[in-house]
Amino acid sequence: MKEVVLIDAGTGNLRSVQKALEHIGANVLRTDDPKQVMAGTKIILPGVGAFGDFMSGLRARGLESVIKDVAARGVPLLGICVGMQALFDVGEEMGKHKGLGLLPGRVVRFAESLSVKIPHTGWNQLAVERDALLFDQVNAEAYVYFNHSYYCQPWNSSDVIATADYELQFACAVQRENIFGVQFHPEKSQAVGLQILKNFLEVK
Repeated sequence: MKEVVLIDAGTGNLRSVQKALEHIGANVLRTDDPKQVMAGTKIILPGVGAFGDFMSGLRARGLESVIKDVAARGVPLLGICVGMQALFDVGEEMGKHKGLGLLPGRVVRFAESLSVKIPHTGWNQLAVERDALLFDQVNAEAYVYFNHSYYCQPWNSSDVIATADYELQFACAVQRENIFGVQFHPEKSQAVGLQILKNFLEVK
């Protein structure tokens, strides 16, 4: 059975992520204990709500430096939704807030001038940009479920493994070595999302 640590930053309900992981046979340790995170061999950082609140939750629990440490050691780390946004340098939601700085870039709001509804909520199509283990056995144009008003602008295009189009093209999945992120919710993306989670658990 695959072991995975699910980080609880105190913002939002992690139950749906936990249930999805258990459904694919993972043994899930849901925790906000830095020692348990430090000992993890696969780590998932899910997040909902505001970027600043999420980062405050991590810092209050002593998790910010621990996440940086495990990432530096090469432990596979997957950020989901705000958890992906937190991988970047800075988020601009309700003022500027420092992120984990594991990937260079920033998190910005969809412009009000767009004709589409904000937040971006519902099913949208992936455009897989390059080969990545996360999308093994996933259709390169599969649909996944989104719910967000802010999106990531990575400075390095080589970190982007998939984009989506919402009147503008934005990075919806990233990878650099052992660091992965998805803006969409795999736990709400049915068979496609379960396959993506399964693929993460196979990362060496």
